[in-house]
Amino acid sequence: MTGRTNETTVLWTAAEAAEATGGRASGNWSAMGVSIDSRTVQAGDLFVAIAGPSFDGHEFVADALAHGAAAAIVSRPMDGVADEQLLLVEDCLAALSALGGAARGRTRATVIAVTGSVGKTGTKDALKSTLGRYSSVHASIGNLNNHWGLPLSLARLPRDVDFAVLEMGMNHSGEISPLTRLARPHVALITTVQPVHSEFFASVEEIADAKAEIFEGVEAGGAAVLNRDNPYFDRLAEAARKNGIERIITFGADETADVRLLGIQKQSDGSLVRAAMGSEAIRFRMGLPGRHWVENGLAILATVWAAEGDVLAVAASLGDLQAPAGRGQRHSIRLGDGAFELIDESYNASPVSMRAAFENLALATPQGDGRRIAVLGDMLELGAQSPDMHAGLAEPLQRSGISRVFTAGTDMELLWEALPNDLRAGHAANAETLAPMVTAAIRAGDVVMVKGSAGSRTTKVVEALLALGANGGNGTPEKVVNGS
Repeated sequence: MTGRTNETTVLWTAAEAAEATGGRASGNWSAMGVSIDSRTVQAGDLFVAIAGPSFDGHEFVADALAHGAAAAIVSRPMDGVADEQLLLVEDCLAALSALGGAARGRTRATVIAVTGSVGKTGTKDALKSTLGRYSSVHASIGNLNNHWGLPLSLARLPRDVDFAVLEMGMNHSGEISPLTRLARPHVALITTVQPVHSEFFASVEEIADAKAEIFEGVEAGGAAVLNRDNPYFDRLAEAARKNGIERIITFGADETADVRLLGIQKQSDGSLVRAAMGSEAIRFRMGLPGRHWVENGLAILATVWAAEGDVLAVAASLGDLQAPAGRGQRHSIRLGDGAFELIDESYNASPVSMRAAFENLALATPQGDGRRIAVLGDMLELGAQSPDMHAGLAEPLQRSGISRVFTAGTDMELLWEALPNDLRAGHAANAETLAPMVTAAIRAGDVVMVKGSAGSRTTKVVEALLALGANGGNGTPEKVVNGS
């Protein structure tokens, strides 16, 4: 993986990287970026040979250098590679963290850290986009939010940006603590706490406590931004105070929220929102549909307020937001003489985000005799509650005006069994098997929403639907089981 903020700016010299990591460099190179993936390395990158569970980066050092990497951080000498191109350290992952810590120490950026059970990646990306309209911003790419992703994002942090927006994820307690202590944010946002990754926790209270670890690294005088509507608000606020945070900015519909929702007018492609910020009322358009994106918008405004950014400029740019791939991105796909609409929600799934996706699908308007169709894959890491949580989706599906439902996976079969016959369109053991059933059933005018956890591979269904358009809308029909 690689990332650049400014293609012409030197990010690390050999001397700087050696000092930061305590390593030994004999060369005099300069690097404009940092990468841990030889497949995407760019010319001028510093390649870090991380040893992971499946691959050892040392095996790809020569390849990275052949593709233009300026140098490589390694923990052992490399045959066939000149010493001048190597920075030798004791441990490459520790060296990456040291680079991140050094970058954090020298930057002038206001650092914003984002976590939450749902919405953290979308909110992080939206903060980058909206703040970037009037300032320079560095942000985590994709979901680089774990024990190597966060240090990598920090190691890429330039000296001279105005804001850094960093995502922090976890699925076990104790994982956010070292990330926030390394990042030392000025503002820490928790979007919400929900029963996500509950397989690894005995209660949602434990999830809240794990999210609250983000406060451990907040700089003196910093702020916490919290969802006032969340049932665990008091628990999170107390954790913030215990970590010395006196400034707590809240958002939500609760009448005590600092950034308070006053009204929503929902549209198929967004929402018109009225909100109060302290004693002032504002109106803005949220460019992404659904109440969850309205809540994310409030969180964004509260975070920018806490970070002393230009709140009105950010509010004005919320209407221009576009969903990234896998998180609500929409496609119009030609099919015969017409087209159908695809809503790609295949990046991840939880009970909360499933319900939000159903709401978005309900807002969409099919054309002609088109239908609203949901294609759903398993929600993962839900533990013992998983069967009930999957079956429990039947009721909100029936309320959402959705015409047909396809399901894939072991747990989604429980939802399939809970659905009335008129909603059942097809079920398969996995997304690959389901994909041709879905493509055969689609007709012009339909609106199709595809959603599942990343591990359920519902991206295979998305790819198959997109291929219908690539083939001119003339895919070969296949028989649908229990569908129309």
